[in-house]
Amino acid sequence: MLTQTMTHRSSSRHLAAHVSHPVAEMSVSRGLGTSVELMGAPMPFSRNAEIYGENEPAEYLYKVVSGSVRTYKVLNDGRRQIGAFYLPGDVFGLEVGDVHTFSAEAIVNSKVLVIKRSALVGLAARDNETARKLWTMTAGELQRVQAHILLLIKTAQERVAGFLLEMASRVPVGNEIDLPMSRQDIADYLGLTIETVSRTLTQLENTAAIAVPSSRRIVLRNRAALNRLNA
Repeated sequence: MLTQTMTHRSSSRHLAAHVSHPVAEMSVSRGLGTSVELMGAPMPFSRNAEIYGENEPAEYLYKVVSGSVRTYKVLNDGRRQIGAFYLPGDVFGLEVGDVHTFSAEAIVNSKVLVIKRSALVGLAARDNETARKLWTMTAGELQRVQAHILLLIKTAQERVAGFLLEMASRVPVGNEIDLPMSRQDIADYLGLTIETVSRTLTQLENTAAIAVPSSRRIVLRNRAALNRLNA
């Protein structure tokens, strides 16, 4: 189920003034190399602040430095569908066309590297390695979208198990996951009600597949059981 709650918006329509000068504080990360990152500027976004809006010009590419970001679409009846969650190191804002198909906002207080799209495309035209990285990132984003579509046709238990495994794979250190997003965010990502998400987590905990020491922390106790549900 999708929520009807609209969050506070603080748009990035006037980013140009903030990214006109290169900065050199970022290290090499997945997706973008140092030379590309030097073309951008880090910007802070407070909790629930909008980074860009649906149908706004896709003039920038973004990388999460700290915090986390969600992309979402508000349907005609006010319901919200979350398209993706982005964690530190993730790149987002890739678009085939000239406008954004989803809105993006910070889940928690976050720092985001903002890179001018035209400058990046220009560099890719001159540098094969940059062009290859852009292609790889675009292909990876397409793969993520396809996986999300397949997840939405599964049962509630399969969806929640798949989500937990997805999050664990993105923070591959031990079996504990600290989730920055709320239960409502998870519900809107999985196409479920918040009550169904909470009930399913309790069911998985009762079968010893997971432990839930707090609302934002999940411990994977039996990955094999979760993988069977996600198969």
